[in-house]
Amino acid sequence: MSATTVARALPTFHVSRQGIRRAGYEIRGYVRSPETIVFTFLFPIMLLGLFSVVFGGDGPTSYGPGLPEVSAVDLYLPSMLAAGILLSGLQNLAIDIAVERHDGTLKHLGGTPLSPVSYFLGKIGQVLVTAIAQAAVLLAFAVWVLGATVPTTIEAWATFAWVFLLGLVTSAFLGIGISALPRSAKGATGVVIPIVLVLQFISGVYLFFWLLPEWLQNIANLFPLAWLAKGMRSVFLPADYATLEQSGERGLGTIAIVLLIWLVVGLVLSRMTFRWIRRDA
Repeated sequence: MSATTVARALPTFHVSRQGIRRAGYEIRGYVRSPETIVFTFLFPIMLLGLFSVVFGGDGPTSYGPGLPEVSAVDLYLPSMLAAGILLSGLQNLAIDIAVERHDGTLKHLGGTPLSPVSYFLGKIGQVLVTAIAQAAVLLAFAVWVLGATVPTTIEAWATFAWVFLLGLVTSAFLGIGISALPRSAKGATGVVIPIVLVLQFISGVYLFFWLLPEWLQNIANLFPLAWLAKGMRSVFLPADYATLEQSGERGLGTIAIVLLIWLVVGLVLSRMTFRWIRRDA
């Protein structure tokens, strides 16, 4: 290896090491915040239990002519997994970074050797660890407590893995990007949570997507959550249920393309809006 190659590799290694250390700090801060755990970690689990009890009293049901019967927990599990990714990535980071910007934390970090890339790596590392833990707990709760049926093929779990990771990174960068919207720390939740709630209602999380008006489905399809939820449905619902989708098919290729487009949008927004110091400071 040449001296030039070593010189280029050392800064990259330093930034990565800083990012890993920052991720550890972020994870410790996350687990010490009860309100964050409740609203981004336990919320999908509580909703899945609630929906399963409220809508599962009649047992498994067929939701279309010739379609196999599925239980309420099986029907809502994909939606709650998608919602968990959005909450862990977009909502958590948007509020967290907005608060840090307005309470002076980012200004302090800007005066340290920590680079913005290491800061981003730390945030995304925290989101990755907590989202994986959340999904694992949600799946365990669904299977062992509520009796959900999960896929048994490697292909299905491989699809779950790439939809989960791509959706999570996309949500994380979008969260970083929109963290500039709140004008105060107190207003962060008031700005971000309504956006997240509206997206969930129109994207097939709380209401079955195929029951929504077509014009509302078209609007939802402009945003990533609808495609993330569709990707999860393609993993956990029987293949025949693809006929209920707006396109009449699972469309995994389209899902990947849309999420990648939004990932690029999130990267651009993050680059344009992120500052250590508020513009009005």
